[in-house]
Amino acid sequence: NVTPDSFSDGGNYEGSVDMAVVQALEMVKEGASIIDIGGESTRPGAKEVEASIELKRTIPVIRKLRELSDIPISIDTRHSQVAKEAIEAGADIINDVSGGTYDPLMFQTASTLNVPMIIMHMRGTPETMQSMAQYDNVVEEVSSSLMSQSKEAELSGIPRFLQVLDPGIGFAKQFEHNLSLLKDCNKIRKMVDHCPLLLGPSRKGFIGKISGEDSAENRDFGTLASCLVTLMQKDGNTFKGSGPTILRVHNVKGIKQGVKVFEAIMKAK
Repeated sequence: NVTPDSFSDGGNYEGSVDMAVVQALEMVKEGASIIDIGGESTRPGAKEVEASIELKRTIPVIRKLRELSDIPISIDTRHSQVAKEAIEAGADIINDVSGGTYDPLMFQTASTLNVPMIIMHMRGTPETMQSMAQYDNVVEEVSSSLMSQSKEAELSGIPRFLQVLDPGIGFAKQFEHNLSLLKDCNKIRKMVDHCPLLLGPSRKGFIGKISGEDSAENRDFGTLASCLVTLMQKDGNTFKGSGPTILRVHNVKGIKQGVKVFEAIMKAK
């Protein structure tokens, strides 16, 4: 997060391309498969950042990281202009927290660029989303909305094999909604026709509410529990293809270690 105000690491890397790239390379060393770079905070209540500011924050980091590593890079943005220039600068994936609902040109842009796109569920904007967190059945409604956006993306020229869906933990979701989405991750995967799924529970507020931990940076143990519970869910008698495909986390080394131990145990005879 090359922002001044992201909820966990805001301000840590803003204004220093070298520091941001060093952190990214350290995450690669720790086992990250993708580096996600964003220049706009999307924490609850955050105000919109102009595309020009996003570009100023993210493009130099993407260019420098691409010079030093071939790690896949995703650009975390709601703006099609930022997405386009980031891909041209060396990024590989578009990660849109609005799921293509904010910028009417986003799907067309992703289609023209022919790159993978992460389509997240959210209502409203980061500034307004928590006032729109009302659901009768959050798992069914989020899954239905994701399928609707997935179909719209496909009609815009983004094939399903280039789509990853994200239920948007913490985005227009209340405490219980987040828990339900994590508990029923396997149901979501089924309802979106087994499209690849990304989950981002890392250091989110629901972990703080459960644990009493006010500091986001001290919520990695709860993050690991959130990740593992989704990986434990079965589709019939198998774990394969029933949970998330990608976990978006801050503490790569710790979460990866936990996941590797979990997977080794589950594969034991």
